[in-house]
Amino acid sequence: MNTLSKLTVRSSQERGRTHIDWLDSYHTFSFGDYFEPRFHHFSDLRVINDDLIQPGGGFPSHGHRDMEILTVVLKGELSHQDSLGNGSTIRPGEIQRMTAGTGVMHSEFNASSTDALHLLQIWIHPQEKGLAPGYEQKSFIALQPSQVTLEDSSSTAFQCIASPSGEGSAVRIHQDAFLYRAALDAGQHSTFALSSNRHYWLHVATGQVEVDGRVLQAGDALGLTDSDALLDLTAQASETQILLFDLRSV
Repeated sequence: MNTLSKLTVRSSQERGRTHIDWLDSYHTFSFGDYFEPRFHHFSDLRVINDDLIQPGGGFPSHGHRDMEILTVVLKGELSHQDSLGNGSTIRPGEIQRMTAGTGVMHSEFNASSTDALHLLQIWIHPQEKGLAPGYEQKSFIALQPSQVTLEDSSSTAFQCIASPSGEGSAVRIHQDAFLYRAALDAGQHSTFALSSNRHYWLHVATGQVEVDGRVLQAGDALGLTDSDALLDLTAQASETQILLFDLRSV
């Protein structure tokens, strides 16, 4: 294996920010009024918004189209309603996928009147426009060993939670893209084998992790291209969660 090459570091402190009375949101990539040409997208990955929503706060009904939207709740509960007739609550340990396609309306609110909600909302460009809108929600915490697929067992700790096939614990996304999650306690170690013909984006959701000698805090990220290295990670804090995107080389 080679060492990591063509590595891009994205510091949490350099992200864009939207801060209003009920929302504190950090933008890894350009979003809304925040535009950063160096970090407008990464392969088909378009948005990672790190949202802290106060009790009673949320996004009233609004529209999307031609985007795969993934939501991962880190703390609290998210109440979701959409024009497809779906009404649900998303909790930690679950992932939601919404295919916006030809157009969908939805609202998202903090389901608690007392506790803050912390979530990541992720947008990925679909492989084609004009798809039929769709919705899916899965638990990835309760996965049983008999349900683990090859996608789920591609590394020692990473579990696939979104993929083109949508097998096992993964929701289906309409793109050649995979999203893996690892949850580590302090001192725990994991590896992931990279491929030289893919792009990878690693986002630290919570905690702290050392990656190839670099210590990354919550909100920090790495972009990796043209590397067939073995990604080597060691958690430096308890309850460390890492998201790893495996994307097309475009």
